[in-house]
Amino acid sequence: MPQFAAAEAGIRQLHARYADAVWRKDLQSFGDCFAGQAEWRIAGMVLEGRASIVEAFAGIIATAGRVFMTFQTPILSIEGTARASGRTMVSEQCQWQDGRTNLTLGRYFEHFVHEGDRWRFGWRLYQVLYTGPHDLSGTYFDEPDFGPPPVMPPRDTVPAATRRPA
Repeated sequence: MPQFAAAEAGIRQLHARYADAVWRKDLQSFGDCFAGQAEWRIAGMVLEGRASIVEAFAGIIATAGRVFMTFQTPILSIEGTARASGRTMVSEQCQWQDGRTNLTLGRYFEHFVHEGDRWRFGWRLYQVLYTGPHDLSGTYFDEPDFGPPPVMPPRDTVPAATRRPA
């Protein structure tokens, strides 16, 4: 159990560093959350390597005023001392530069690696589950259900480029 507790604490710290970097629009800190050879699958894109991931994030965050992310407790499977996988529910409260606001609810499927001095993202797949007003009257999306944890999607799964209503 001590190994699981240490890994979970490190991965929760990773999520906290990630949310902080997004809020502050800190490209360097954001990039440091990813392993050097990481892969991020989001919005129809497959981004390979830390530099590509940071470049895409810079374009995404440039359109935002602020993004406040809240990660739920990850459901984890620990694989030795340097690898883990899990899924994490996340909410994003967004205020865009044009004044619009919205709430996005989603799910990350993640593979983590202990690289250097901390846990980092090795592979991530993001599914949007809802977007719209905070009263949840917006649009829900029909994303694949890969089964209960610890089941993970295939690593070659490509997220929807355009969101599909449920």
